[in-house]
Amino acid sequence: MATFILLTKLSSEGLGDPHKRENIGRKWFAEVKKKCPQVKWVDHYALLGPFDFMDIYEAPSEEEAAKVSMITMAKGAVEAETWTALPYKKFVKIAKDL
Repeated sequence: MATFILLTKLSSEGLGDPHKRENIGRKWFAEVKKKCPQVKWVDHYALLGPFDFMDIYEAPSEEEAAKVSMITMAKGAVEAETWTALPYKKFVKIAKDL
């Protein structure tokens, strides 16, 4: 499976009451798990910077990764970027093979 990074920015309304943020996040995650059962979650981070959250996950295809991004946008993100990521050891192997 390929590794993907999802960077998400929420509106100020989407961030809402900090005490309710965890529940909103759980609902988003449940929706993604339901609609994208093949996606394997690696980690989730809150960020200080231009994006609010970063998710690292593995998906069997770009199509599955696109679904995760679309669900994120449908659930209130004002911006979502999905990047493909290579594990460093795999990157080094590719470079050595050149």
